[in-house]
Parts: sequence; C-alpha cells; structure tokens
Amino acid sequence: MKRFLFVLRKPPHSGAQVQELLDIVLTTAAFDQSVSILLVDDGVFQLKNNQNPDCTGMKDTAAVFKALEIYDVHDVCAEMESLQERGLKPGDLCLPINVLYRKDIAGFMKRFDVIFPG
Repeated sequence: MKRFLFVLRKPPHSGAQVQELLDIVLTTAAFDQSVSILLVDDGVFQLKNNQNPDCTGMKDTAAVFKALEIYDVHDVCAEMESLQERGLKPGDLCLPINVLYRKDIAGFMKRFDVIFPG
C-alpha cells in the first residue's frame, strides 16, 4: 500500500481547487490507501471552528474534515509556526491534530510515496 500525503496551503473557501483536493483525499482513502494531511500556511484555517461558508457558496471544509474518520484518515498534521503566525492554537480547530515544527517537515515528508501539493 502506498502512503499519500496531501499538503493544504490555501484557506478554506478560496476556490474550487481546495474542494477538489478534499474530494481527492476522500476518494483515495475510500480505496483503502494510507492517507495523511499536512496543513501549512493559510491551510491551517481549513480546520478552524465556526466557519461560515454560506455567503461564498462553498462547502464547509471543517465539516468535510470531520468526515475523515469515516474514511479511516486519522493522521492530520499542522505546522506549529503556521498556527502561531495566524493566532491559532490546536484548541481552536475542529479536530485533534498532530503538530509539527517547520524544521521537521522535510523529514516528515520523506515517509510518503506520493505527495499532492495544494
């Protein structure tokens, strides 16, 4: 089984690319592949509590992330510096996450066979 890493850098509701990447995450996981997610830069806002996407016509990405457990996706990570730079703490997010420091990201990425940037 290959290990897939999806790197999310964009904020929620920033366009179709974010939603398409989340659809790919769910599809990959549905085929019993090992899926992990790494949130960096504005991507950390994907998991922020109390999103209000109604005015944008986009999906509530936090709701999609809550469905990951159904697909057996449990490895969701966020870069600590990205959280701090945006005034967020792990407790501000809708899911428990693993926190990685920027200096550890390259080593973390080496564990994966396929990396999807986003």
